[in-house]
Amino acid sequence: MSNPSITTRPAAECRYDAVALGEVMLRLDPGDRRIRTTRSFDVWEGGGEYNVARGLRRCFGLRGAIVTALADNEVGRLVEDCMLTGGLDTSWVQWRDFDGIGREVRNGLNFTERGFGVRGAIGASDRGHTAISQMRPDDVDWDALFGSGVRWLHTGGIFAALSESAADVAEAAMSAARRHGTVVSYDLNYRPSLWKGIGGVERAREVNRRLAHHVDVMIGNEEDFTASLGFEVEGVSEDLTDLDTGAFRAMIGTAAEAYPNFQVIATTLRGVKSASVNDWGAIAWSRAEGFVEATHRADLEIFDRVGGGDSFASGLAYGLMELGSLAEAVEYGAAHGALAMTTPGDTTTATLAEVAKLASGGSARVQR
Repeated sequence: MSNPSITTRPAAECRYDAVALGEVMLRLDPGDRRIRTTRSFDVWEGGGEYNVARGLRRCFGLRGAIVTALADNEVGRLVEDCMLTGGLDTSWVQWRDFDGIGREVRNGLNFTERGFGVRGAIGASDRGHTAISQMRPDDVDWDALFGSGVRWLHTGGIFAALSESAADVAEAAMSAARRHGTVVSYDLNYRPSLWKGIGGVERAREVNRRLAHHVDVMIGNEEDFTASLGFEVEGVSEDLTDLDTGAFRAMIGTAAEAYPNFQVIATTLRGVKSASVNDWGAIAWSRAEGFVEATHRADLEIFDRVGGGDSFASGLAYGLMELGSLAEAVEYGAAHGALAMTTPGDTTTATLAEVAKLASGGSARVQR
C-alpha cells in the first residue's frame, strides 16, 4: 500500500525496511526504587535511535539493522545479546578494542528511575568516551549499506550531540541514504545534558540546522523544535501543561517553509500533570495531506515514560511505509507511544494487534 505523504522504495527490492544509526547503551533500572538508594538493577538495552528500529522489528514485524559501535568487552557483549533479542541485524556494529579499564574507549551506561507522582523521572548517563562517539564518517561503507536496499534510515539529535565527529557521521549516512532513494527520518530529541559542555543551545541549533537539510521526515516533541532548530511555539506554558495544537500548527508551517526538503513533520504533545499522569497526543503535517491530529488521550497513566517518543516515531514510520494515509500513521504512532509507556524499559513490548486496536478506539478490557 502506498502512502501519499512519502514515497519509499519497494520492500521486495530492499534488504532492510529500516536502519537506525545511534548509540545503544546499557540501561540500569532500579525498578520502584531510586538510583541513589537501590541495591539492585534490571538491565536492558536502549537508545533514542535504536529504539525506533527495534520497535519496527518487534512490534510491526519489519526487517531492521542497527549501525552503532561498542567496546569489545563483557558489557559490550551484554548489549549485543540484548540487541539480538530485539531482532535487529547486528552485522553493521563496529567493535572497538578495549584497553582494559576504559581509558580510551567505553560502553555507555544509562541509569534511569521512573518517577512517581510529584517525583519526576531521572536519567543519569555515563557515556563519555564511548565507542560510537569516536566513529568517523568512513568507518562504514554507506554506499554498500544503502546500495543493498534500505527503505528507511532513522537517526537523530542524541547521536549528533555525542561528539564533533558524530554529526559528520550522521551527515555521511543521511547523504548516502538519499542518494540511494532511502527515506531519512530524524528525531530532534534535544537533551540539555548532552549539549551543556559543548556549546549549549547555540551549538545544538548549529548542528541540527545543518543536518535538517538532509531530512525527509522531521520528528520532535513540544520542546525540540525550539531548542534544536530555533522555531518558537507561541503561547505554550513553561511547565508544558497547556499544549495548544494551533500554536504547533503555526510552528510547523514555519518549519516547512524554512526547509522545503521536509515532506512530513510530526510532533508529540505531552502535558505533564505528574510523573504518573500525562496528557498525550500528536499532530503531523505533510505537503501532500496537510495537517492531521491523533486521538488526544487526557490523563494517560504512565508506568515508564522513557521511550514513548521513540515508539511514536516507529509507529509513525510504520504507518508511512505500510498504511494509506498520514492520519493512520499518526494514530499508530500515538497509540504505540501510549502503549510503550505502560511497561518498563526503553523498548516496546506492544504487538501490532494491540496498536491497531488502540488506534481504532479499543478499550483496556481484559482479553481472555
